[in-house]
Amino acid sequence: MSYLIGVDCGTSGTKTVLFDEKGTVIATSTVEYPMYQPKNGYAEQDPKDWADAMINTIKAVMDSGGVKKNDVKGIGISGQMHGLVLLDKYNRVLRRSIIWCDQRTAAEVEEMNRIAGRERIVKITANPALTGWTAAKILWVKNNEPEIYSEIAHILLPKDYLRLILTGEYATEVSDASGMQLLDVPHRCWSDELLSDFGIDKSWLGTVYESCEVTGKLTREMADELGLSKDTVVVGGAGDNAAAAVGTGVVGDGKAFTTIGTSGVVFTHTSELSIDRLGRVHTCCAAVPGSWHLMGVTQSAGLSLKWFRDNFCMTEKETAKLMGEDEYFLMDKAAEKVGIGANRLLYLPYLMGERTPHLDPDARGVFLGLSAMHTRSDMLRAVMEGVTYSLRDCVEVFREMNVNVSDMMACGGGGSSSLWREILSDVYNCSVKTVKSKEGPALGAAILASVGSGIYSSVTEACGEIVRTDKIQVPVEKRVSEYEKYYQLYRKIYPQLKSSFAELAALS
Repeated sequence: MSYLIGVDCGTSGTKTVLFDEKGTVIATSTVEYPMYQPKNGYAEQDPKDWADAMINTIKAVMDSGGVKKNDVKGIGISGQMHGLVLLDKYNRVLRRSIIWCDQRTAAEVEEMNRIAGRERIVKITANPALTGWTAAKILWVKNNEPEIYSEIAHILLPKDYLRLILTGEYATEVSDASGMQLLDVPHRCWSDELLSDFGIDKSWLGTVYESCEVTGKLTREMADELGLSKDTVVVGGAGDNAAAAVGTGVVGDGKAFTTIGTSGVVFTHTSELSIDRLGRVHTCCAAVPGSWHLMGVTQSAGLSLKWFRDNFCMTEKETAKLMGEDEYFLMDKAAEKVGIGANRLLYLPYLMGERTPHLDPDARGVFLGLSAMHTRSDMLRAVMEGVTYSLRDCVEVFREMNVNVSDMMACGGGGSSSLWREILSDVYNCSVKTVKSKEGPALGAAILASVGSGIYSSVTEACGEIVRTDKIQVPVEKRVSEYEKYYQLYRKIYPQLKSSFAELAALS
């Protein structure tokens, strides 16, 4: 039996899973780490935390898995997208990574549009210039930290920094590189035009691979430390959502998934390049060679629930400890007691600005309709519904583009909640399925490694052998019509508050 390792470098922590070649979990380990917010709208992490977490979790699964090191054939890495890792010529990290949800780069987005032109950027990168994406962050460092910028020798994405630790190779792959806004997405290569426009040295960037291609093998030192063979291959891997697509079997036309992690994503696969010229949803290269995906993003999906838990759910946290239950399970039970509409309370999940469909870094979270009658449970239900309405906004854009979203999978932490799946199904008005494996991006990364190591001949073949459907939630007509009333009201709130958000952001 051959074995594979999937490493998922997320925002709250890194999870590593050891699988057999059929996708069965042999061992799993997770290490959490902090996110730093030195100013409103800023978000940073220390790459050393990611590296330590990866090394410790790989060692943990090898120690507990009981498999021979020569039987572990490959490693795939999934990672949070858009993060900026800057290294000097000695591979020293120059500053904390500016990560995906950071919103400091509004001026640099304007600069990008002024230099290259909005339409030209969309044509080359398949997306408009965006505050959370990597190119604007590079320009922010250039404009605001010139002493750091002058020392840059290498620019990597979060998972690609981990690849460097494992293999010594400077490399990336098409799905994650699509989110840098330096890749020619239609042609799946770096854009010499944009690199020239923005004054970014191409030698700073890694070699671009397809997601299932081998990018290197473990260095002898790293193999010895991890308890693995130096012949273990490391494949391109994928951005977190592209990896989740592979892990849920969304690798063919007409298939889609919703993931509720820190951010929320609605994602669909396409064999034909399709671009939303309004920039409401994003187009990137898929982890399946020769294909692309469309993706709508809610910045603060699971983050909204975590924020609410950390600030308002101390009772549930303490009770969960005493009962030996997960605190989110108890939060679900509290929200289940509240009816649709949370007693006429609506929530806008814009804690870190918003991407789809508003592209507004100044947007912020809102409870609308809050009164003295409302309880913590009402607010909790409103948070779950508000996040779902924001995800529905993504689905509506796909429907406008005539993209099929009827075959919907659910994954991420939110996908494990039966209540949240029920809300998703009723708000989308379509069936929502789960897969038997709950490992999502880690499984997707391992599947890519199974192809690179020669166990399977293609990503599609591997998914056909490994991915299995589990639960199916169907919409209930009465609930669908009730949610529709609240969703239509929800859609009116942001346009009425947009100018107020801008005024608030301008205050000192």
